[in-house]
Amino acid sequence: MLKDKIAARIPTVRVEEGAALPTFVAEPGDYRALARLLRDDAETPFDYLVCLTGVDRGDTLGVVLLLESTGSGQRVFVQTGVAERERPVLPTVSDLWETANLNEREVYDYLGIRFAGHPDMRRLFLRNDWVGYPLRKDYKIDGAVNPVPLESDESPDVTTVYREDGSEETRALFDETDYVVNIGPQHPATHGVLRFRTALEGEIVKKVDVHCGYIHRGIEKMSESLAYPQILALTDRLDYLAAHQHRHALCLCLEEALQLEVPERVKYIRTIMDELNRLSSHLLFWSTLCMDLGALTAFFYGFRDREKVLDILEETTGGRLIQHYNVIGGVSADIHPNFTRRIKEFIRYLPPMLKEYDRVFTGNVIAQERMKGVGVLSREDAISFGVTGPSGRASGWACDVRKRRPYGVYDRVDFDEILFTEGDSFHRYLVRLKEIEESLHILEQLVDNIPPGEFAVKTKPVIKLPEGRFFKSVEGSRGEFGVYIESRGEKTPYRLKFRSTSFPLVSVVPHLARGSKIADLIAIGGTLDYIVPDIDR
Repeated sequence: MLKDKIAARIPTVRVEEGAALPTFVAEPGDYRALARLLRDDAETPFDYLVCLTGVDRGDTLGVVLLLESTGSGQRVFVQTGVAERERPVLPTVSDLWETANLNEREVYDYLGIRFAGHPDMRRLFLRNDWVGYPLRKDYKIDGAVNPVPLESDESPDVTTVYREDGSEETRALFDETDYVVNIGPQHPATHGVLRFRTALEGEIVKKVDVHCGYIHRGIEKMSESLAYPQILALTDRLDYLAAHQHRHALCLCLEEALQLEVPERVKYIRTIMDELNRLSSHLLFWSTLCMDLGALTAFFYGFRDREKVLDILEETTGGRLIQHYNVIGGVSADIHPNFTRRIKEFIRYLPPMLKEYDRVFTGNVIAQERMKGVGVLSREDAISFGVTGPSGRASGWACDVRKRRPYGVYDRVDFDEILFTEGDSFHRYLVRLKEIEESLHILEQLVDNIPPGEFAVKTKPVIKLPEGRFFKSVEGSRGEFGVYIESRGEKTPYRLKFRSTSFPLVSVVPHLARGSKIADLIAIGGTLDYIVPDIDR
């Protein structure tokens, strides 16, 4: 057994009893050895770092890793912490899982933990001159300490590498001869307010330095002072093109923690809404990618058809982009009388339009030349970077949460998980077009089978989660969206972390763009389809 293997190799690691998932607590000196043991285990290698969360527990500052073995599907938590608060240091795991690179920078930014051996220990979201670490429990909000600057903040072209022996090394981000251009923060091809500092050699990309935080709102910090029903509204503002799906994830996490069973009618309605949300998102992806690559006619076609989905959503939820529809224990209102009829009409309407999409863009020789063989991501790298969703499946990684960990009524419908092995921009594009067809197929199976019953169960006016650690995820439009909650039995979470779908997508851009032409960077970013508010949170 895994516990016995760990006990034999690293006897100081203890197992936390009563946790929903196996939880291994390691001393800082054994943390990296435990992480490597789990990743390299011969029988059950935990090759996928699902979520990395920094936590201030008062007596320690530390991290919690949620790891998964993509072969068996088994998941475990790994926890460590250090008592030092002035200059806390933990060993990095960024060389074990690539996705830890930006995640550890986020932990450093918010909690001040330095990761020894990390290649680029800089702030990620906050200004370089920011004073203090906002996710610490003793952090004081003071405008006098952190005034709003009148001039823009230019990040230094140097970074610091911390070693385990306490020494430091300063390194230059770019070579002296590099020609560095800014793409963003306001640029139509970056899908939001995001900035890439890009080193070029002619038209060839040598390096991309990702700058986040332009629309950071401190949602996870805000959640620590909000009751659970209040936090629901914040999920809609993350990936606004997957608002219903993200809210669904938080509801599922809370309902599982409360052991609250929702009516069958609710499960059907939520599943249908998730697929309508996926349709509207993928149609917008198609429209904006085509526009990024110069096909303006296609942009109008896609928006024309997306409006029909939004009309259906609006009639029941009252919202088009943002939908305050999922609530703890159900949905806020029953479906509109026109709901099933309009879905059936749309199921008949869209397939001929998809053929039109192929004639207009998919088969276009210019579009294919811009995307085929561009930004190739291997399956191994997709897993290491945590690139889930359509982008991961284009690389051959079967990572669909609806299949691997079914929720709603996904275990009662027939649909294919679209997989390709090429891993290039064209197949990331193709996966989403094929998923539109699968979403229509799911809706076709559910629309006439919504059972009667209540659309919500009554909950207590004040919701308190039991003490413990909880995680639940759904298949968002861009990949796995997860909610991690640490509760101490109060009406507010002690720590809440959103496992963003887009954060891993932007983290892989420097890897994919290196050696490509600058025009390829636009195709790579467009087919990854990241949403910046979901990155910044």
